[in-house]
Amino acid sequence: MLLAAIAFVQAAFAEASGPTSRPDPHTVLVLGDSLSAGYGMAAGEAWPALLEARLRERDPRFRVVNASISGETTAGGLARIDAALARHRPVIVVIALGANDALRGLPLSLARENLAAIARRARKAGAAVLVIGMEMPPNFGLDFTAAFRAMFAEVASAEGAELLPFLLEPIARDRANFLDDNLHPTPQTQPVIVDHVWTVLGPMIEALPAE
Repeated sequence: MLLAAIAFVQAAFAEASGPTSRPDPHTVLVLGDSLSAGYGMAAGEAWPALLEARLRERDPRFRVVNASISGETTAGGLARIDAALARHRPVIVVIALGANDALRGLPLSLARENLAAIARRARKAGAAVLVIGMEMPPNFGLDFTAAFRAMFAEVASAEGAELLPFLLEPIARDRANFLDDNLHPTPQTQPVIVDHVWTVLGPMIEALPAE
């Protein structure tokens, strides 16, 4: 019994203080939905894959773990974040969720709580956080679209995260940039999207301690 207790304490200490408990300084985790998963295109064409290629030009040790799933909601992201943090130990977590909550008519108050909880867990694990927002079309109503837009800024401000207000801002006004469903961007737009993400993520990368 005593030996089992000692082994438990040693394991707990190793987990808390050993190298596996620290973030990997070259891992970025993207937790998103179909807009980040690369719906309608090869995995290597999606903006997170292009982000990894850009980072590896700086340092071959960088990797981007794209944990995005088509149809994912904030609740789904919250259910997965702990396992993703433990497995990948990212130094930066990019949260690009919320659109499916709105499309499914789920309460924005719940989406806000879920996003905040994801950000808190990431920061507790030692990762910096980037919250990426989305926009809803005007037919959802002016009050709803305004509240939805504000949700991302509120979470970022409250949780000490960086903010990119609208993932698709550079391409949103041109119908030719989207697939036939008028929801998902084409493969040709992905370099533009990664350039847009880089405007906020780039300085976060620059601020990482040298390894």
